[in-house]
Amino acid sequence: MSAFTEAELAYLGSQPLMRFATASASGKPDVAPVIFEVEGDAIVTAGFDITHTVRYRNIQNNPRATLVIDDLATIDPWSPRGIKITGTAEIEQVNGAPRFRITPEVIISWAVNDTTPGIPKMDRREIPRSTVPRSTVPRSTVPRSK
Repeated sequence: MSAFTEAELAYLGSQPLMRFATASASGKPDVAPVIFEVEGDAIVTAGFDITHTVRYRNIQNNPRATLVIDDLATIDPWSPRGIKITGTAEIEQVNGAPRFRITPEVIISWAVNDTTPGIPKMDRREIPRSTVPRSTVPRSTVPRSK
């Protein structure tokens, strides 16, 4: 069973940016707009040099992350839609460069699976750990930044 529905996968594929929220070990929040891709049941994102970012330092000490991908289907009538993903993030090496892999634990979507006009219905699902396959991408240990 896939973590995402067919409608959610289509929506995610249509969106160029997401908001990637992390927190330091002491709880100080950070959020950044980033590009992303869906890889299997995970979300992956990288960048030019993520080792110098706050989110890189945060994930090394606190793997909890929240992602939001949203937009307005229309402005008149007002029709927000989107997906919020809460889960764990890890840093992996791909072709010698680090990237983040976010494994969903909870997915909340609105006006994606049910596009009935009006106030969007919120769909909330907990994703059992056993249904989220591990990546087939070779990984290497990423050293902690100082």
